[in-house]
Amino acid sequence: MRLKQTLIAAIFFVAVLPGCSEQNAQIVSENGSIDFIEPEAEFPRIRFADGQVSLNDRCPVRKVKLNRRMPPIYVNGKPIGFC
Repeated sequence: MRLKQTLIAAIFFVAVLPGCSEQNAQIVSENGSIDFIEPEAEFPRIRFADGQVSLNDRCPVRKVKLNRRMPPIYVNGKPIGFC
């Protein structure tokens, strides 16, 4: 019985591990302008160099204004800004 469980676990890990090595997050290069959308707002969104706008309007970590110098992380193709 234990050998059967070990064999099933080994097959599972062999099937799942290649998917774990894919990189689903990307860091954008800083070529181009990175600007606030509404600079007068308390928590403005950022338009990144690739033209996309951040999904969030404040830092998910500290809950403060986003930092234009901090590169976003793309989740499902959408940029998330940080502080």
